Amino acid sequence: MSTNAVRTNPYIPCPVTIEEVTIENDAKDLKTFKLVLENAEDRFDYLPGQFAEVSVLGMGESPFGIASSPTEEDYLLFTVKRTGSVTAELHNSEIGRRIGVRGPLGNSFPWDRMEGRDIVIVSGGFAFTTLRSAITYMIDPASRSRFGAITVLYGARSPGELMYKETLSSWNKGGEIDLTLTVDREPEEEWDGKVGLVPNVLRDLAPSTENAIALVCGPPIMIRFTIPVLQELGFGPEETVLSLENRMKCGIGKCGRCNVGPKYVCVDGPVFTLAELQRLPPEY
Repeated sequence: MSTNAVRTNPYIPCPVTIEEVTIENDAKDLKTFKLVLENAEDRFDYLPGQFAEVSVLGMGESPFGIASSPTEEDYLLFTVKRTGSVTAELHNSEIGRRIGVRGPLGNSFPWDRMEGRDIVIVSGGFAFTTLRSAITYMIDPASRSRFGAITVLYGARSPGELMYKETLSSWNKGGEIDLTLTVDREPEEEWDGKVGLVPNVLRDLAPSTENAIALVCGPPIMIRFTIPVLQELGFGPEETVLSLENRMKCGIGKCGRCNVGPKYVCVDGPVFTLAELQRLPPEY
């Protein structure tokens, strides 16, 4: 079977090799896997916001948001929380192990609508993966002029639960984005960021809505309380873009696990505007 045939079959994963593993948090239940395609002929063309299925032979597969940016051309990044048998096997994997990646799947952030506009990013917990991809993509020198000011609010339970610490530090030093970090409670260790839940800190920051679009990705409870704050600030339903990464399984709309009314999160999403979601049952 030719490589092209493999890549157009949604059921067949690409072989990849684990090149690097990074522990992301103090609890050590979040790891980022740097994967390299084994076949040079294979292409994995994607845009930030999309996801893929990562598979382990004999164990199964699970969907994960793509954390790398298309501008990081030589590898793919996936940040995986240890929650079940597949993710536990991934966490126990050593560098050099061969696994599979099937995708890219789903839609991306609305890049055509985002050009020429200020971008406000709001995220919490380990859902920051696809937003890491989006930020890296936007601040790349080849893309930066296409977007206005970039404001980022990222929160976690504690400083030790913030992911991509080296990347966050480089963003702070680079000055390409206005980055605010927050933790839920006053930490025991030294901390120079904000203290408070993401929706409350967002209300205090009050980013401008003029020619702006908001991207939101996080735990369902965070999204539920963030939407009213964005509405208070003046972000309309079409300018509020959410990424739903829950309940997906097959990735191609066949298993029926991720439907919200007539829509499938894995096919019609995972990215939806609030306007789209308001026309659906409140099942997200």
